[in-house]
Amino acid sequence: MPVKIRLQRHGKKGKPFYWVVAADSRAKRDGRFLEKIGTYNPNTNPATIDLDVDGAVKWLQNGAQPTDTARAILSYKGALLKNHLAGGVKKGALTEEQAEAKFNAWLEDKTAKVAGKADGLAKAEADAKAKALEAEKAVNEARIAAAVPATDSEDAAVAETGADSEE
Repeated sequence: MPVKIRLQRHGKKGKPFYWVVAADSRAKRDGRFLEKIGTYNPNTNPATIDLDVDGAVKWLQNGAQPTDTARAILSYKGALLKNHLAGGVKKGALTEEQAEAKFNAWLEDKTAKVAGKADGLAKAEADAKAKALEAEKAVNEARIAAAVPATDSEDAAVAETGADSEE
């Protein structure tokens, strides 16, 4: 039975949410599957991916072929790297401890990058809000300044018309 690791679409129209599943390649896209490996939510920034790395590695070692998008997700979460390191352990090029240390080092680096991106996005959003607030304050001050002299000039115009009528 040819097995694929692929995405199964869920969610509303315009708001996709995907399950990462191992399924028979002959089954429908949203049909029967063998095992749910994780979830993928592209609506958030950065995208939210929850993946059982060990389960994905098990399916990869049993011969499951990921689709292009699923391959990108597996690579992003490190399942392909862990599968590669497991192959090295099988061949005797690495010990289990060395492979685990390499994977953990890569995982820490990756989480630092993702956290940096999230912090950058939060900072950019805060800066944009601060700029919008400053622009709004400037517009309000200009509006107030424009309104104050208008009342002074109206008082002077009324005084002049009153003086003209007395003459």
